[in-house]
Amino acid sequence: MAADPHNVVRLILPRPRPGRPGEEYHDAALTLAHWLDEQILVTDRDPALYVYEQRTVAGRDAGALQRGLIGAVRLTQPQDRIVLPHEGVYPGPVAGRLALMEAAQANLEPIFLLYDGIGDPGSPGHPARMPPPGSPDPAVHPGAAARIVAQTALHEPLVQAHTSDGMRHRLWAITDPGALAAIAADLRPRQALIADGHHRYAAYLKLQARRRSAGDGAGPWDYGLALLVDSAAYPPLIGAIHRVVPGLDVHHAAKLAAAGFAARTLPGGTDDLTAALRALAEASLAGPAFVLAGDQHAYLIEEPAVEQVRAAMPAGRSPQWQALPAAVLQELLLTRLWELSDDEDAVRVVHHDAHAAVRIAQAAGGTAVLCMPMTPAEVYAVAARGEKVPHKSTSFAPKPRTGLVLRSFAQG
Repeated sequence: MAADPHNVVRLILPRPRPGRPGEEYHDAALTLAHWLDEQILVTDRDPALYVYEQRTVAGRDAGALQRGLIGAVRLTQPQDRIVLPHEGVYPGPVAGRLALMEAAQANLEPIFLLYDGIGDPGSPGHPARMPPPGSPDPAVHPGAAARIVAQTALHEPLVQAHTSDGMRHRLWAITDPGALAAIAADLRPRQALIADGHHRYAAYLKLQARRRSAGDGAGPWDYGLALLVDSAAYPPLIGAIHRVVPGLDVHHAAKLAAAGFAARTLPGGTDDLTAALRALAEASLAGPAFVLAGDQHAYLIEEPAVEQVRAAMPAGRSPQWQALPAAVLQELLLTRLWELSDDEDAVRVVHHDAHAAVRIAQAAGGTAVLCMPMTPAEVYAVAARGEKVPHKSTSFAPKPRTGLVLRSFAQG
């Protein structure tokens, strides 16, 4: 419950004090210390990794399952190509997360990493390739980590909880030294993709650099708390991220878009959004496509003009990046044809729910831009080239729930 005095939000989102900027981080540290003293939070006596399971038990996605390992991951620099980011970060959020982490002397929530558990990790010391996840090849045996995770989940969990989003969460601890060593040996040569937590990982690296420059040497700041999910065993879900442009009439939006796309009216309009989304999915098989919806009308725009795309793209981007639907949306449609800056004032973001995006657009007298989600293959390919996806392009799910496992620096 939000009002519970022990809700973890009191740690990760402490309330600012009027006229005393930064004091909220000190307050969060005091709250954490108080919870430890009262044994609201209890430190495990033995080193452990944790198997964390999320299963959707109600709603449209009932039966969906994700399992992974929560533990401390050794930090590496982006140029090492071991932990791959796919999004850029902003200085403000990184600074805030760094200040909170330094005050609390703890990792308060895990970042979300994906790795390929059946791909060939290559020779020791070299990162594995990160192919797009799919059905495991029956001739390829899963690694030790995947086998131990599956075996552990056959036992009674330490913790079980249900959340209001229709999800069941279960947690187990792995403390056997042999199992921990086998997992470490399996994961050591592999690559990981940051699915969620880019700002926290950047804060991890900044804290490490700060402690190293202070002469502190090796320490708990050389690691960061993470959930690692085998994307071969549990393919990630990536939700669509839609846009709403308030005040832009959908008919005018479609007219402007027609200067760079093939545009056509969808006969059912917003009254038959299911048909509109079906048309979008079919058109997207051939390349970037979007549905513009507002008022009671909907348009499909597709087949962006090659010359227009080329002219709209920033210099230095690879051809693969320029072909991404998210890049075409950002650079051609929003920036070039609609002459908008892709910021929160001009363009609102709506995660996953196309119907909600249309309702918001209609209430604001504007246009909803309905998009297809990026595919895992697209995200992996961008990260493997050392590029970042366009702004507000991915939303991996399910994300780990905060509050089950925290990592105190006092315990390493």
